[in-house]
Amino acid sequence: MDLPVVDLAPYLEISAKHGWDGSDLPAEVEEKCSVVSRSLRDTGALLVKDPRCSTDDNDRFLDMMERYFEQPDDFKRQQERPDLHYQVGVTPEGVEVPRSQIDEHMQEKIRKMPPESRPCIPTSQDLKWRYMWRVGPRPENTLFKELNAEPVIPQGFPEWAEIMDSWGSKMTAAVEVVAEMAAIGFNLPKDAFTSLMKQGPHLLGPTGSNLQHHGIKGTIFAGYHYDLNFLTIHGRSRFPGLNIWLRSGQKVEVKVPAGCLLIQTGKQLEWLTGGECLAGMHEVVVTQRTLDAIEVARQHKRSLWRVSSTLFSHIASDLTIKPLGHFAEGPDASKYPPMFAGEYVEQELAAINLKGNMRL
Repeated sequence: MDLPVVDLAPYLEISAKHGWDGSDLPAEVEEKCSVVSRSLRDTGALLVKDPRCSTDDNDRFLDMMERYFEQPDDFKRQQERPDLHYQVGVTPEGVEVPRSQIDEHMQEKIRKMPPESRPCIPTSQDLKWRYMWRVGPRPENTLFKELNAEPVIPQGFPEWAEIMDSWGSKMTAAVEVVAEMAAIGFNLPKDAFTSLMKQGPHLLGPTGSNLQHHGIKGTIFAGYHYDLNFLTIHGRSRFPGLNIWLRSGQKVEVKVPAGCLLIQTGKQLEWLTGGECLAGMHEVVVTQRTLDAIEVARQHKRSLWRVSSTLFSHIASDLTIKPLGHFAEGPDASKYPPMFAGEYVEQELAAINLKGNMRL
């Protein structure tokens, strides 16, 4: 199936009006809000067009990240910060453990899937590299300092901060609009989600996968998993390979059209909606379409690093996540007890090998 594509421009035009409180929406825009909320609930994903996020912006970001990931491993490891749970700087390949490798409940669900819908089963840590770059302001005082650390800038990339901040802020702005539209579609105040996102530990987290060394069909770069954050947004990658699972269990190989951004539901949104929205499962593997793109890249002497243009939006670490509004009365609300967002993130990082000793 094709994911719905929502143009954010009409909502942006309405929301720019001074003093607008989210009421009296034109029918067309109200329907777009319904599509957003319905898609996050029923499929865990949708595609959006944001006039503020151009293809040129994405390409400039990908060009720089390809150049970075092509650097020697010893150079890249200078930006490694395991003491900060890899929440800033680089995470080398072979560090992050796919959730499906350690979660017995998830493994049982996989065994019950029909063969055509099963993910590739990871047997080792992910082969991807990742770079985490903080986006937006952080709180002056927080119980979760490791999740709100200062960014790391590699030497030899004078344009680094400007490109990362520019693309990261544009993607964060797109997520905020989607969050407002989702809130309206769910019959919540329009700032129900965005008010919780202020000073959240939003992270621009591009991955780098070496197709020169690992470009073999079936190779797993990111094993079957969900995202622990609120909403994840992706710009278009130059190489296919992302598979997602709809709430129905259907497996879909994602094709992001030019000029579009992919939105996926994270675990924090699942928490806030009391399970009405479920965190979307996904994986990144080398497929036949990946191999075809590798051949084209070789012919044009382009980089053979697959870079994801990914941003993880978060709820502020020191705020409590719990089912909001009418979701607190839902049948599964009790499965989502109140807790600090930062506490939840720490638990998840510990599970996937990205956190050392727990904060006392």
